[in-house]
Amino acid sequence: MKATTGLHCLVTGATGYIGGRLVPELLDAGHRVRCLARSPEKLRDHPWAGRTEIVRGDVTDAASVAEALHGIDVAYYLVHALAGGSGFEDRDRQAARIFAEQARAAGVRRIVYLGGLTPAGIPVRDLSPHLRSRAEVGEVLLASGVPTTVLRAAVIIGSGSASFEMLRYLTERLPVMVTPSWVGTRVQPVAVRDVLRYLVGSAAMPPEVSRAFDIGGPDVLTYEEMMRRYAVVASLPHRLILRVPMLTPRLSSHWIGLVTPVPRALARPLAESLRHEVVCAEHDIARYVPDPPGAPIGIDRAVSLALRKVREADVTTRWSSASLPGAPSDPLPTDPDWAGGSLYTDRRERAVDASPAALWRVVEGIGGENGWYSFPLAWAVRGWLDRLVGGVGIRRGRRDAARLRVGDSLDFWRVEEIEPGRLLRLRAEMRLPGLAWLEMCADPAPSPPADRAPGARYRQRALFHPHGLLGHVYWWSVSPFHAIVFGGMARNIARAARRLDDEAAATRGTASERPPSERPASERPAPSEVPEDSRPPGPDAERENP
Repeated sequence: MKATTGLHCLVTGATGYIGGRLVPELLDAGHRVRCLARSPEKLRDHPWAGRTEIVRGDVTDAASVAEALHGIDVAYYLVHALAGGSGFEDRDRQAARIFAEQARAAGVRRIVYLGGLTPAGIPVRDLSPHLRSRAEVGEVLLASGVPTTVLRAAVIIGSGSASFEMLRYLTERLPVMVTPSWVGTRVQPVAVRDVLRYLVGSAAMPPEVSRAFDIGGPDVLTYEEMMRRYAVVASLPHRLILRVPMLTPRLSSHWIGLVTPVPRALARPLAESLRHEVVCAEHDIARYVPDPPGAPIGIDRAVSLALRKVREADVTTRWSSASLPGAPSDPLPTDPDWAGGSLYTDRRERAVDASPAALWRVVEGIGGENGWYSFPLAWAVRGWLDRLVGGVGIRRGRRDAARLRVGDSLDFWRVEEIEPGRLLRLRAEMRLPGLAWLEMCADPAPSPPADRAPGARYRQRALFHPHGLLGHVYWWSVSPFHAIVFGGMARNIARAARRLDDEAAATRGTASERPPSERPASERPAPSEVPEDSRPPGPDAERENP
């Protein structure tokens, strides 16, 4: 058997919640990591990207899977169609079979898969579709002929996980809760730190071990008890919980979607998985991945750790890190290989009396708690309409309050491209009869006239590629509001940038006490008023990049 460190590992699903956290853990354990991603650019801005090999491919494409598995010792299969719509079970099955066949052909020494904990004594046919599919994927991989570790977890508690976000928002927003009967179901939650520890440790299992393991924390409690424990850890007042038996998983998903940022399509499989008791039948994983002192982590500490990460804005991945199935994946209309067709564009451009650096800070900080700088009611209504038709709505917020990276979800958008200091391009993930993008640029102002101080220029572009007649009708029905929404956005972003410069000036002292080059653009004297020996360098001189 090879050494337990220095293994070559393939991680599928690296753009997702668990995969994005597993990669740095494997690197820190001394392993080499290759990531398989449909959109490698989504991994470009992760702090660990430079330490890994990132290849383009899809688990449903045998050729790309075979290439990705070449020379691999341990292959992590972390791909699920959690909100996958109709036919997801067939897609999951097909992808698992392709991966199993190619892993065997490539001589992979171990497959590691993270699935769902299935209730004891319940026939597979009676499980929810998503739990049934996860169980089937595990069976396909175990039958591959490659030694396989299947880790089966129930509720994963960690900052940004869908299960934690559901628990958090239900408990924080509703001091009095009318809840479905499944809140009385016993579950065994597990901290994300323990999940990652088990995943990393599974790489070193002996070759004769090929089986499923239940993984969970030390606490077994009902979902209602979990909410009460959360309230205690979060220092919230006592919660009154009233159960209503007639709330089916489908109705529960609407209820969860109404109260939490988790969309209905994702809430339903989470609710369905709680219909039956999910408690570990064994803890055999400890024979091969021994528990260190203080592990597994209990529910109170897991919640406390997750809350600390949220409050410190140190959430590395979120449930929304992975793209939603059905989200647009066509190229931007300006790409050379764009297929053509109708394309509607709304352009806005403004001179900004502020530095390009201040303008960029506003652009990169857009969304989430900062909002969209125009007609908040219109954005809120659009978000609610999206949730009513099963979309993500506008409440996903941001992973980080100040910084964005490619692949981040941003309310009902996703970051498709970012050029720090200059360009932010967002792709719409709300339900639309077409494809939509919003692009924002912060540029230095063109050379100003002699009587004006230099500043910045803001460029904004909304693009829409309609699908069918409904797409055209949609664009023309909302275009009368563009002057208010998009025009107001451009004006208010410019004003916010000006305020940032003014606030920066106030913290450094009054403008009169500072050299002209350090003042906001609006307060700098025209070049003709500045003595020759105190003017800033000309355009050919070396300047600090903002």
